[in-house]
Amino acid sequence: MYIKKLRIYKISKGIALCLLSMFIGYGQGVNQKEVDSLLTIYKDVQNIESKVEILDDIIDLLIYNDSKKAKTYIQEMRKISKKVKYEHGILQGDFNLGYHYFNLQQMDSAKFYFDKTLAKSKRDNDDSFVRSTLKNLSILQAHEGNYEEAIQLMDSVAKISLVDQDYLRYGSALSDNGVHYYEMGNYPKAMAFYKKALETYDTLEIKTYHKADLYRNLGKLQSVQGNHTSALTYFDHAVEVYRELGDNMFLANTLSDMGNVHSLMGQHRIAIDKYKECIKVAIAHNFPSAEIIAYGNLGSEYLATRQNKEAIHFLEKALLMGQETSADNNLITDMSNLGLAYANNQDFNRGLELLNQAVNKADSIGVTNELQSALFNRAMAYEKNGMPLKAILDYKRSRVINDSLFSITKAKQINELQTIYETEKKEAEIALQQEEINTLNEKVKVDRLTKGLFAGGMFTFVAISGLLFFGFRQRIKKNRIAREKREEIYKKEIEHKQKELASQTLHLVQKNTFIQELMRNLEKIKKSPETFKMEFRRIVMLLKKENASDKDWEVFKTYFADVHNDFDQKLKTLYHEISEKEIRLAAFLRMNLTTKEIAATLNVLPDSILKSKYRLKKKLGLGKETDLANFLNTL
Repeated sequence: MYIKKLRIYKISKGIALCLLSMFIGYGQGVNQKEVDSLLTIYKDVQNIESKVEILDDIIDLLIYNDSKKAKTYIQEMRKISKKVKYEHGILQGDFNLGYHYFNLQQMDSAKFYFDKTLAKSKRDNDDSFVRSTLKNLSILQAHEGNYEEAIQLMDSVAKISLVDQDYLRYGSALSDNGVHYYEMGNYPKAMAFYKKALETYDTLEIKTYHKADLYRNLGKLQSVQGNHTSALTYFDHAVEVYRELGDNMFLANTLSDMGNVHSLMGQHRIAIDKYKECIKVAIAHNFPSAEIIAYGNLGSEYLATRQNKEAIHFLEKALLMGQETSADNNLITDMSNLGLAYANNQDFNRGLELLNQAVNKADSIGVTNELQSALFNRAMAYEKNGMPLKAILDYKRSRVINDSLFSITKAKQINELQTIYETEKKEAEIALQQEEINTLNEKVKVDRLTKGLFAGGMFTFVAISGLLFFGFRQRIKKNRIAREKREEIYKKEIEHKQKELASQTLHLVQKNTFIQELMRNLEKIKKSPETFKMEFRRIVMLLKKENASDKDWEVFKTYFADVHNDFDQKLKTLYHEISEKEIRLAAFLRMNLTTKEIAATLNVLPDSILKSKYRLKKKLGLGKETDLANFLNTL
């Protein structure tokens, strides 16, 4: 998922909003066209399995772009599946509903449906959703502050992905665990996981939303460490991808992240523009959680620049919308800032009322960061309105909390270092003990042999046997080393072929997308005579170079056969009438490519792939209850 940067803060406000509206409109048009195409197929299909699959593709197109529409199709999926008691469809509907609530930050509802999905998957021995459900449950645990459990769950996801040779999701799990460590404040550990994830993605030569998410995570880490320029570079990479893919929820959140960095750099005008851009995207695509956060950030920015009326306007919006859905710490922060804005705007009574509510709420639920900030804001309000004694009391209490937070952070870092040291020390001790045990075992064996031989008076035999035993052990050791070297070489060869296979797969997927993009650029160049001559020849050469060919398929097929034990030959042996095109489709399904990815690879519409899958399933003689992808994975 990724390409062109659109740095709106360098353009005048009017032009920027116009460009953004055009971009959003274009994205919606493209998605709606695909949705309409799939709906046309959906009406003609009678098979429940195919209906569920088509609805899932529609939901995938809408989940980040129009949450209300996505929910409509999720409900349709659950309804038709329950009507005919299609268990896999019911499971898929529950998972999608959990993910819908997850995106809207309605965590209790999300957890309910994810728990339901996991339990049902285990009960029905349907492991198709286990990995994704565990991943989302891990993030939910982190949201509740249960980081140890969150990390364990994500470790399970990583292990499953590695066993399945799904390096894309393996990298994603590493990145998510990096987020958990980041939220714990363990930045070195977070960076270690991010780097490992980036290395994994780089071997795949991909440009998807997974890598965009990683760029965003790296941006956050750089920001919290004070490396603001580096943070903005990573955020730019992420925004570039999200824009191209129409991944509007994460686009909105990343724009808000960029606003935060510009705010820290004192670039308040740019920060305000970024927050407004975030709000525009969030409203257009119905993502209220991103909208609420941006209103709060925008209000805080206006408060920092002493534009109190504007601050009140946006902070009121944030509080009004966030009463039901926002986390307590966000509500307290918005309430505190709104109170200070009112106090600064000659409405001290209203301001003090809000500040008191913020302090009391923070105190009652024990959120120390927000309490420290609310006390500081109230002190400023007291000072501005001629109440120095009360101001001093709040300042002192605020300072005490700030010092305690600093001490807690330092103690936490020391504990983490101590844990790492003790773990490494324990591992070294275990290794040493094992070595000592091995040495003692060898000594016992030699002692027993020597005593037995000595008791029989076989001194000569002892000498000869000792030499023979020594030579025998040396040969065993030599053979073992040679065998291990061969196994290591085979392992590396397989790993290399697996990486090449993944690379070839993604290369094929991206080729036609690349060609279509170039074709659009050609059309634009034709309309501009001054650039036409210079650019046309270069683009045509690129087109020829990147054009998908049968050679690409042959290379892919070679690597695929090496990794998957002559998959194509097995298909030909079992099903003599299967065509080369059908083998190609089966190979892509075995690689777990989605309908959209296969369509992009073969330069056809998704509905064409759905029909081909239906025909392939029929040719293989599979019943309605048999999942095509699962069947191919057994070959």
